[in-house]
Amino acid sequence: MQRARGFVELTRPGNAVASGALTAIGAFVASASTDQLPVVTAAVAATVFAVAGGNTINDYFDRDIDRINDPDRPIPSGRVSARGALAGSVVLFALATVCALFLPTLALAIAAVNLLLLIAYTEFFKGTPGAGNALVAYLGGSTFLFGGATVEHVPPTVVLALLAAVSTLAREIIKDVEDVEGDREEGLRTLPVVIGERRALLVALALLVVAAVASPLPYLLDMLGVAYLVVVAPAVALMLYAGYEGFGDPAVAQGHLKYGMFLAILSFVVGRATLVVSV
Repeated sequence: MQRARGFVELTRPGNAVASGALTAIGAFVASASTDQLPVVTAAVAATVFAVAGGNTINDYFDRDIDRINDPDRPIPSGRVSARGALAGSVVLFALATVCALFLPTLALAIAAVNLLLLIAYTEFFKGTPGAGNALVAYLGGSTFLFGGATVEHVPPTVVLALLAAVSTLAREIIKDVEDVEGDREEGLRTLPVVIGERRALLVALALLVVAAVASPLPYLLDMLGVAYLVVVAPAVALMLYAGYEGFGDPAVAQGHLKYGMFLAILSFVVGRATLVVSV
């Protein structure tokens, strides 16, 4: 039982399910029709399995760093073996691949690229100044593109994907600041290690300002209704505050930034629903 719980923890189920929800939201924003529910369901399942697999293999590669940064994680704590984690990630990636086979060509292509990037992230990109952060940001934003591609209508999701990617990039940088001691000890050249923690936090704050300035675009481009602005305004305020808060407590700032991003995602749904109802 303890091993099973440890494996579930490896997958970070909340993160995986949230990513699946982003795919569904991307599909909803692109096309609110229920006619494509089966293919959207397959896309959501593919996303959940792929992200769960990516999280698992990330812990596999990060097992030495986690002994310093997060010793209670399943592998360093001994609840799951490294070999078991690797095998589990293979199974999850296989399930994601099966689900993706039911998708349109563009969605399948996005799934294939993202799957390769998920596998390559920790081994080749993590610890490279900015590159690993940018990759995670792309993967986060691409869930909206994936949803749009699933219903074969990508354009409405592009701006949302960019906004999500910029916000995610800021959050990843703040997270690296939180983990800077362990990363430095392991020789990882993350952005805070290379340019310093304060400068890295300034970069994160600047990215959040860019996202805040660009946030009205979905409404101005008639992609989302006015309710979007009502909900996204407090989300933007919370994220900007989190960016400032990171200079004092990166861990707490991360939590607030998550809440702000969740509220921003909710604004996409509300904004799209407003347009659907008004038609």
